[in-house]
Order: sequence, then structure tokens, then C-alpha cells
Amino acid sequence: MPKLKVLSGNDVIKIFYYFGFVNDGQKGSHMKLARIINNKRESLTVPLHQEIDKGTLKAIIRQASRFVPEEKLNEHFYTE
Repeated sequence: MPKLKVLSGNDVIKIFYYFGFVNDGQKGSHMKLARIINNKRESLTVPLHQEIDKGTLKAIIRQASRFVPEEKLNEHFYTE
């Protein structure tokens, strides 16, 4: 079974940049990312921590799976 990678907030942001998200602001240690697809705004919030807890990372993946197919997300977030 694939394992969840250990990622920093910056690593996660780079992954979402790959999917077309852009910086939409920052409040404290959390960055908002957004993209507009078919006139619909899609947004995510990512903590800018050195290492994101596994539970938080799973929640981010679950949130992002509303916008990006889970198979494509798994390539970036899980080891083979």
C-alpha cells in the first residue's frame, strides 16, 4: 500500500501550482490558493509549515479531490 509522503507547505503549494492554482493571499502561516475553471472559483488553504501533519495533509488531499482527480493527486502525495 502506498505511503503518504512527508511534505512541507511549500512542497504542497508547488504541487498545486502544477494543477493551475495561484497564490490568492496569505494570512499568518496559511496561504490561500485559487484557480478559476469554467467561471467557477476553486480555492484551497495550505499551512506553510516545515512539515505538514499527516492528518492535515489527508484533509488537504480530500478537499483538493473536489477539483482535481484523485488519481492525479495520488501521484504527487503518495509513494509508489
